[in-house]
Amino acid sequence: MTTLLEHTVLPDTDGGDAQQLDALLAVLTADRTVVVRAGESSVELPDELRQILQTVLTNLTQGTAVTVEPHRTLLTTQEAADILGITRPTLVRLLTDNEIPYTTPGRHRRVHLADVLAYQQRMRTQRADALTELAASDPGSSDTGGFITTR
Repeated sequence: MTTLLEHTVLPDTDGGDAQQLDALLAVLTADRTVVVRAGESSVELPDELRQILQTVLTNLTQGTAVTVEPHRTLLTTQEAADILGITRPTLVRLLTDNEIPYTTPGRHRRVHLADVLAYQQRMRTQRADALTELAASDPGSSDTGGFITTR
């Protein structure tokens, strides 16, 4: 996978940091302004960063490792394909089919990270909707063809 910088934090397996992580999570989930203070300087924690920290702390307290991976906002086709977990030729097909917008500032296509993430979310939503529809359908109805049995 192509990355600029990657940092993985492993959960505390001996439980030594559990109280501190729980305390931090409690502060971040409380319905009040969070201010970060360093020496004489202080700044209010933006909501977007607060949500990211909540996600990180929640995962760490549940014993899940967390990887922080920054991305440029304008990606190569390979970087975009890596984020989506598909091959570059498959991504190029999505671009040519206008599934994901792209630009061509020079000889090579470039894809905005926001567009890649929007496509990824659309696909997740479509899959979830299809699964919900499938689960709600009557197994004996003519729409699904019923169950197939083998002997």
